[in-house]
Order: sequence, then structure tokens, then C-alpha cells
Amino acid sequence: MYDLATLETDLAGTLFAGQLHFSAQTGSTNSDALDAARQGAPHGSVYFTDEQLAGRGRGNHAWASAPGQGVYVSGLLRLPIPARQLPLLPLAAGLAVANAIRQTSGLTADLRWPNDLLIGHGKVGGILVEAKTKSDRVAYTVVGVGINVHQQAFDSDLAQQATSLDLQSGRRVSRQSLLASLLKSLESEMLLLCDPAAAVQFPPRVERASTWISGKAVQVHGPQACTGITDGLDANGFLRIRTDSDLVIVQTGGIRALP
Repeated sequence: MYDLATLETDLAGTLFAGQLHFSAQTGSTNSDALDAARQGAPHGSVYFTDEQLAGRGRGNHAWASAPGQGVYVSGLLRLPIPARQLPLLPLAAGLAVANAIRQTSGLTADLRWPNDLLIGHGKVGGILVEAKTKSDRVAYTVVGVGINVHQQAFDSDLAQQATSLDLQSGRRVSRQSLLASLLKSLESEMLLLCDPAAAVQFPPRVERASTWISGKAVQVHGPQACTGITDGLDANGFLRIRTDSDLVIVQTGGIRALP
């Protein structure tokens, strides 16, 4: 279990201080945060749990959320950014999660565009960003993060695709320290995202933090399905794929390495 008093102390002075909402069990922290956003909850509200019964990933994929084994958290953000910057948000969150993993476990996570974090060949974390826009502005966003921390085994359909921080580090990683580091890193990245001069640096920063963004043979799943070689990110954070016949700018979907 989390020590909520200590967590509040660790987050003193951040935008999340005094805005932590913990439940031992819930359906989905993203759903909790979205419901709260519709009811006017303030910027910086955080919803986290020990167990999700209906955890969600991108594309309505289920996210396995074993009780007490991972970090399952969603932050409600009311950012003064234009809607065109929304594709940068999962990239910024990915950098925040990777930084928290590095600070807490010493491990280096690889960012797989647009929202996965891998260590070795296994997925250790994922990000789900959901937003409401009004005209050309962002009314609110919810940044959901799931990180496998203590899991020692996975369901058979995930066993070849998933891993945990404990498995990779060979020691027990503190969920509490990871959550505190994640929220602090997320605040830092969101401040940069709101600064136009800093926001343009997100695509090159992600390129430096990922082995997937350039020179990787991949298959794209989704409405822009194709195969080719990754060729960097454009200014909007969209993935460039150089196919045999064309250059495709992938705005939505997921990628997997070609066998």
C-alpha cells in the first residue's frame, strides 16, 4: 500500500500537492479522472489505485492491472495549449515516465511511438492520453500511466510481450518512489510543453530517447497501415515511415518491429 502522508510530503510544492485521490480498487483511473474533469475538478488532480478492474490502453485495449503490483495513475491537466499540440502530449508523458523509471530503478526505458515504454523486448509501461477540445484550444486532458513494477509472471498471451521493473532490475522497486518521481517529472514536462520555444524540442528529444524513431523496420497498425523504415518525427510529433513507394506521415496507430 502507498503511504499517502509521505507521498503528500514528497510532492509538496508541486501542482499535485493536496490533490491526490487514492482508491484501493477502481474500474479505470482514466475514467475516474475524466468524470472528475466533467464535474470541474481542478488542474493537477491525481487519481491512482492499487487495482484497476477495467484498465484501458490506447485503442480500448485492456491493460492488466494486478492488485498491488504496478503503478496505475491518471493526472487531470488543464493546459493553456492549442489543440494542434495534443500529439506532443503522449511524447512528453513518455519522457516523464522514462525519467522516473531511470531515477527509481536505474533502468533505461525505450520509447516506442506513440505511447509504449519497453525494456529489452518487453513492454513495461503504457500511456493513455484523452482530451476534450473546445474550438482550437484544449479544455482538459487526462494523462493515464500504467507501469509494471512487481509482476513476476504474466498471462500466457502477454508473457512474450511484457516485463516488469523488478524482473529487469533484479530487485524490488518502490512503487511509492516511482509514483512521486513520475508526477514530478510530468509537471516538469508539462511546463515545457506550455512554452512554445521548449515545445518544439519534444520531437528531437524523443528521437534521442528511442531506438524506434529512425532506421527501424516496422509494421504500422491502424488506419494508416503500412510497412517501412522509420524516418524520424515531424514537427507535430507524427511518425514518418519511408515505404518502398512513398513517405507516409502516420498520425495515429501503433508500430511493431518487422520479424
